[in-house]
Amino acid sequence: MTTGTSLALAGSLFAAKNKYVEDENMNAIRTGRISGKRRDYEWQIVWRNVMAFVYLHVGLIYGFYLILTGNVKLWTPIFAVLFTLLSAIGVTVGAHRLWAHRAYKARWPMRLLLALLQTMAFQNHIYEWVRDHRVHHKYTETDADPHNARRGFFFSHIGWLMVRKHKEVFEKGAQIDMSDLEKDPIVMFQKKTYLVVMPILCFLLPSWVPVYCWGEDPWTSWYVASIWRYTLSLNFTWLVNSAAHIWGNKPFDKNIGATDNVTVAICAVGEGWHNYHHVFPWDYKAAELGNYRTNISTAVIDLAAKYGWAYDLKTVSVQMIKNRVARTGDGSHPSVQETKQVDDDHDHAHPENPVWGWDDKDMPEEDRLLVEISHQKSE
Repeated sequence: MTTGTSLALAGSLFAAKNKYVEDENMNAIRTGRISGKRRDYEWQIVWRNVMAFVYLHVGLIYGFYLILTGNVKLWTPIFAVLFTLLSAIGVTVGAHRLWAHRAYKARWPMRLLLALLQTMAFQNHIYEWVRDHRVHHKYTETDADPHNARRGFFFSHIGWLMVRKHKEVFEKGAQIDMSDLEKDPIVMFQKKTYLVVMPILCFLLPSWVPVYCWGEDPWTSWYVASIWRYTLSLNFTWLVNSAAHIWGNKPFDKNIGATDNVTVAICAVGEGWHNYHHVFPWDYKAAELGNYRTNISTAVIDLAAKYGWAYDLKTVSVQMIKNRVARTGDGSHPSVQETKQVDDDHDHAHPENPVWGWDDKDMPEEDRLLVEISHQKSE
């Protein structure tokens, strides 16, 4: 177990360290400290990340082997799945819908809990996650998009994490307003302590629990509860960037790459209704759905709102949805009686109104007027 732990943690920390270097580059661009040399986009492979991902995916296969051959106690994979769901909630409910899109507001106990869960997921700290995601929405499928789907499935799924970012990602990212996160003490504290807390919550804790609580073999616990669980959760998340920009319907805007994909929605606890989400990024549901079967994240937010932890939940009016479906939809929306020709040539245009979420200054006032807000409370 010691050798495996050292390798994986080293790979993870190398990847995290490399992302922090990119943070410094972003700050340098913002303050004008980078001049002269401008790197044109040729893929510069980050070999430490490549090695870490190779190890993780070999560990994923080995974890499957241990589970399928019965070389693991029953509670270990069950615990791993539950841990995966909890960490996923930190990303979807926290980093994504709360902090990236400002789709609702949350009291400090909920923000603290979501920050802990998001740290368990190890997808970079909230500040960087949000910045990259806002850039993705603002400049989707352009050179400024960190995981530009026009470069193919592999790049948008995992390849973008194996190479240095395009200079446009740095330059456009430096222009994204992050002042709201800089005022959030929980976000900034997580950013400062991330490299210390993340390995404990993401790798050491889930490995220790099965060993301590039901006597699991340490080696098996490491590869099932930590590596298998973590790598599987990463790939489920990455499907939103890759599969949900290639396969699926486009009920709301046929001119963009993002699609509604039910399989991705199930794997990513509600984040697969991507065509809707790119058209209406400020909707806390990230979908039009009226139930929770493929949107567990919405259920969590609604439950939190019931007890006063979440409030000012923003959603799109029925009329606004109908207007958009009639204007730019591909004809697959249930409300459309006459089937239209689906645009399937992947020659996507930039969205007609590219905003990253509620507080984006480019959001039209007429859109704000049509947004419905529930559970409104004073700060």
